[in-house]
Amino acid sequence: MLVLTRVEGEVIAIGDNISLRVLTINGNSIRFGVEAPKSIHVHRAEVYERIQNERAKTSER
Repeated sequence: MLVLTRVEGEVIAIGDNISLRVLTINGNSIRFGVEAPKSIHVHRAEVYERIQNERAKTSER
């Protein structure tokens, strides 16, 4: 795991076409934006897990 310290407005690059921008920091809460091509699906982890579970249920039928 890579651990970074960033301030508002700074960007983290992932590969050539994905970036995370720190939008605001408010106490223990950080808002960031994800910039990625439309062909890459971006989800919160709990949403991604739900999608994977639904796909697994569908493939079992």
